[in-house]
Amino acid sequence: MKYFDVAIIGSGPSGASAALELSKNGISTVIIEKEILPRYKTCGGGLVFRGRKILPFNISSVIEKEFFEVDTYFEGTNLKFTTKRDKPIITMVMRDTFDSLIVQKAIENGITLLQNHKVTNITFGSVQTIHTTGGDVQSKFIIAADGALSPIAKIAGWKETRTIIPALEYEIEVPKADFDRLSKNVRFDIDASPYGYGWCFPKKNHLSVGVCVLRKKNQKIDLKKYYAEYLKSLDINTVLSEQAHGFIIPVSARTDGFVRKNVFLTGDAAGFADPITAEGISNSILSGFLAAQSIVESNLNEHEAAVLYQKKLENSILSEIKSGSVLAKYFYEQKAIRNFFIRKKGDRLANFMTDIFMGDRTYPTDYLAFIIRKLKKKLIKKFNLAK
Repeated sequence: MKYFDVAIIGSGPSGASAALELSKNGISTVIIEKEILPRYKTCGGGLVFRGRKILPFNISSVIEKEFFEVDTYFEGTNLKFTTKRDKPIITMVMRDTFDSLIVQKAIENGITLLQNHKVTNITFGSVQTIHTTGGDVQSKFIIAADGALSPIAKIAGWKETRTIIPALEYEIEVPKADFDRLSKNVRFDIDASPYGYGWCFPKKNHLSVGVCVLRKKNQKIDLKKYYAEYLKSLDINTVLSEQAHGFIIPVSARTDGFVRKNVFLTGDAAGFADPITAEGISNSILSGFLAAQSIVESNLNEHEAAVLYQKKLENSILSEIKSGSVLAKYFYEQKAIRNFFIRKKGDRLANFMTDIFMGDRTYPTDYLAFIIRKLKKKLIKKFNLAK
């Protein structure tokens, strides 16, 4: 039976990034992947610059397109904001080649990749025995990087405490005139779906078009209906080919911790997607690095590694998600207040969000609650809205 210091379940951005960081520090590491790479992964494939600049290598070989401008529209209004930067705000990738590139960099540093190994169970103890369809593997630490559904989190005993939202994405081919028209910029259309938005991400020769719902509501929302309406708003009347992909995104972090039984949760398994944009790749990469760094800095001490990981998360991802969750509530549920504020300060807000995409700033924390209270009070009075 093979033994490793760290076993990583899943080869997405968080798992591959963790493997890369561990391999740089001489920690024996295995990635256990249920499929054979490269494998298709449902995702819009928009890598924001703050995630791209974390990676310590050039990703040009897997870039589909780079965008230095982003357009944001607000449904039912004449509001449109365009932000520009001298570095790519959003880089388009296909997740099969992007994920495989990070894995390959880790392999070059000496990690082991076990493909076509689906984890069926784990026997926990001083050493963890991971039972897979390809045989058993033992390790001291486990990093769960197995996505939003995270079977590993369930095996380790976590309950579901994340807010999970639905999204629907289509990879579509359209007539050349439509592609030329829509492939110049990335665009977001706020309120193209209730409590959410639509996106149009141009790739090399097709478009990734989708809709999502960012606030969890009791009523069922027909995303297919809103997707069809969104196509019309984009003036797409002919679709030459279309592949639909439904998926879920956790937009709030787990409330019952991120380490137990020497299992470290990262990426979507932990609930680290941005609560406002649902963008998850950048925090997946970051959390993978943080988990690996915690293990390295602890000198493979279980308790110390867990404490370090929690501290690193609190100083970065968790504070962001907490602030973003409050802002998301107002952004998607208080449209009258939001639109009034955007009409007054829209360009500033669009640039603020772009700065977050670039990794140049974070969501406000200390004064966030105070500002929201004052703003809400002022606008409720102006619009005579009920509290």
